[in-house]
Amino acid sequence: MIELSGDTARMLALSGLGLRGIPLDSAVVSKLAKGTGGIDAAIARLGLLQIDSVNVFERAHYMPLFSRLGNYDREALHSRMDASAHAAHGNGGLIEYWAHEASLIPVENLPLYGWRMHAVRNADDPKPNSWTAFARENQPLLDWILDEIRTRGPLTVSQIDHDRNKRKGTWWGWSDVKTGLEWLFMAGHLTSAGRQGFSRRYALPEQVLPQSVVTALQGIDDMAAADFDPHRKQLLLQAADTLAVASAKELVDYHRQSRGGSKAVNGLIEQLVESGELHRANVAGWKEPAFISARGLRELESAPAGTNPTTILSPFDPTVWYRDRAVNLFNFDYRIEIYTPKEKRIYGYYTLPILHNRKIVGRIDLKSERKEKTLMVQSVWAETSMDSKQVAAAAAAVAKHLVEVAKWQGLQRITLEPVGTMAADLAKNLIQP
Repeated sequence: MIELSGDTARMLALSGLGLRGIPLDSAVVSKLAKGTGGIDAAIARLGLLQIDSVNVFERAHYMPLFSRLGNYDREALHSRMDASAHAAHGNGGLIEYWAHEASLIPVENLPLYGWRMHAVRNADDPKPNSWTAFARENQPLLDWILDEIRTRGPLTVSQIDHDRNKRKGTWWGWSDVKTGLEWLFMAGHLTSAGRQGFSRRYALPEQVLPQSVVTALQGIDDMAAADFDPHRKQLLLQAADTLAVASAKELVDYHRQSRGGSKAVNGLIEQLVESGELHRANVAGWKEPAFISARGLRELESAPAGTNPTTILSPFDPTVWYRDRAVNLFNFDYRIEIYTPKEKRIYGYYTLPILHNRKIVGRIDLKSERKEKTLMVQSVWAETSMDSKQVAAAAAAVAKHLVEVAKWQGLQRITLEPVGTMAADLAKNLIQP
């Protein structure tokens, strides 16, 4: 049994996540950020980028790369998200699928989620009004959608002309066509050909994917549950490498494998322990046992103590997306307040965690006012555990980092509202791009 202090576990976690300022894969981050190598290395480290539509500051899938690489070339990321990149098997192409939530993953990894597609296709006893019930009750519509895309090529939902393609209700109210597209997407009958604006372009796998991936997906219906075990183990090991030290729940959550049955996947974790690919660990202060991967062990033995550059994190960065883990590692209790009424919000609409000196020291509510070329700091809060000297030091580092943030967003000035317990110290240090 490996015994770890809380500080060591936090150091390992940041190292696994690529957030300790140690160049990814022994390459120089400042050089990689200008091209494609840094993007590839970061995505290989994380395994996925979670997608989110909120664009008040920046959409979620762009931010984890910025947190690790700084002012990287976003066009290099866009080139990997386009349908033309999907066919470049093993060459950095990214595809969308429900990996954690809606996520970008390497194209070649899509067959690893065959167990989920199989489960969607073969769900038993659908509940009324569920997606499964919808699919069973609307097979003619699904067939029509597939034929339409087969004939016309990749399409967004708005490009499909059908009398059942009318939104129901408001906000997230989907039409029957949109619901059908999403079921077909989750089931693997459709895939993504990139996005037009923020609308997914749906395609048949054979229209955009490498033949090797298409072939692997075609075998899903003939596979039994045990046939998917090697893929699910591979996803667990990828999660373990990224998280470095994690509980079973955190390993299962990374690729949302509980959707296929937690009991089965916990058995796979035990098999990985028996084979020596995972090792048991106790972390001081953690209520649940932990596991550490082979890469985590190597970094435990060889990585220097180091620190990390000050950086903001996406709310959907794997550093903080699992709430109990954020509490265990950083004593950071984090909720996004998007859906909280304004008068009941504590910190702000879309606050971003601030990572500094191997700790999460606060949260900052940013808005990119693109017409005015202005980065707006709407509030900035220090964690209550920090004393005045720590707040001042963190604020000085955040002020410098905001200059890089503004440049990354193509913004020319920074404004600050006097809201939050770090605002006064930040005002003393704030400089313009």
